[in-house]
Amino acid sequence: MTDTHYTHPDVLGKGIAEGWADPQMDPARLDWAARQRAAAIPFRVVDGRPVSPGAPTGIRYGRGELGHWGEKQAADAIVLARTGGVRWVLMVERDDDHGWAIPGGCLDPGEAPLAAAIRELQEETGLVLPGANWHLFTVRLVPDPRATDEAWMVTWPAVADLGDIDRLPAVVGADDARRAAWVRADTYDVLVVSLASVWSAPLFPAHRDMLADILHQY
Repeated sequence: MTDTHYTHPDVLGKGIAEGWADPQMDPARLDWAARQRAAAIPFRVVDGRPVSPGAPTGIRYGRGELGHWGEKQAADAIVLARTGGVRWVLMVERDDDHGWAIPGGCLDPGEAPLAAAIRELQEETGLVLPGANWHLFTVRLVPDPRATDEAWMVTWPAVADLGDIDRLPAVVGADDARRAAWVRADTYDVLVVSLASVWSAPLFPAHRDMLADILHQY
């Protein structure tokens, strides 16, 4: 139904208390002209309420499981490597029960997308790649299951391909990642099967299309 309302209770509770949710309850009171100018992907505002470029999502009003109104910008670090003819991608298990995902997170104020991707990689996996050759892709709308028509995510994918190496670097889950691991990813389908067979877990829905595109290109 396109007229449904939903905002998770955590948004209005700890989200506002911890600072990751907009404290303003009425989106019509926000400065949408400024937010539209700062947006990475253009979006409409109708009667003082933002409308996602990906609408309809099935939830017309509210913030879903996201804390902000409108667009929130993120960056994701996709690290690839090969050992013994097998390709691997570095993944993390999210701590919100949405499955396994690419390391990444929201941009800090004034932070560049690539800097954010590299920072999130280190925070969530402990991996530091000095001198790595990063390729920053164009920003894209995220098909996030937590989103609504009024709250959504966009992200810049950043790829570092380590090529053929003798041993995969050690990683450990930290911050909001329960654990980190190298997952076999010769193809996208192999990645999905690997997560199901080794970790008994799904791929985070928001990263499915992005990973399918990246793994096809590389």
